Amino acid sequence: MAFTIALAGKGGTGKTTVAGLLVKYLISHNKTPILAVDADANANFNEVLGVEVIETLGGAREKMKKGQVPSGMTKDIFISMKLEQAVVESGGFDLIVMGQPEGAGCYCAANSLLTRFLEKLTNNYPYIVMDNEAGMEHISRLTTKNVDILLIISDTSRRSITAASRINALVKELNIGVGKSCLIINHAKQEDVSSLLEFIKEDGLELLGTIPEDDAVYDYDLHGRPTVTLPEDNPAVKAAFSMFDKIVK
Repeated sequence: MAFTIALAGKGGTGKTTVAGLLVKYLISHNKTPILAVDADANANFNEVLGVEVIETLGGAREKMKKGQVPSGMTKDIFISMKLEQAVVESGGFDLIVMGQPEGAGCYCAANSLLTRFLEKLTNNYPYIVMDNEAGMEHISRLTTKNVDILLIISDTSRRSITAASRINALVKELNIGVGKSCLIINHAKQEDVSSLLEFIKEDGLELLGTIPEDDAVYDYDLHGRPTVTLPEDNPAVKAAFSMFDKIVK
């Protein structure tokens, strides 16, 4: 069974950047192959990883629902073909993008095929890194898979920490089999973190560590450079790697 690490957090906290650093860490430690899953409706995991996406699972599902199956081809064969096309292969990892949520109407048949495909696909990887939005809907789609670690990403604002606490509560409510939840504070200044420690403790969140505010990370994002190409001696990368050492088997 794959060792699955999912990430979630309020928008703008750098969640996807941290997910990219985790993929970088796994590759550098020969923990491959990795399946990277972009389950954020605002999909940009591919930009952090430096790969191009042509097809998404949501797009394939829409085409099937709208009857865009070629004559003479069964829905099963069509959806399997489109979903296989949605897997982007790269060095050490493959990426699959979930895409936008469902529109109006019934998606039962398409979602059933999608779930079956994901179950089959995830069996091929020892490590899965799943980037999520604040909601956990896409994690629950992996019906036969547990999440070993959930990394909840926050910045140093009280509002973001509160959002992290709500995500943690939602995970428990959904009962989706999360083994352990940890909080990572991104864009951190030590003086800000010190003032938040008591607040974090009251909410029952386990603080895994902090990633310092870093100009190089900001510059990479600003100019659209893949964050995974940051050098390993970068302070943010080093801080992230030291935390990943604590959670990766």
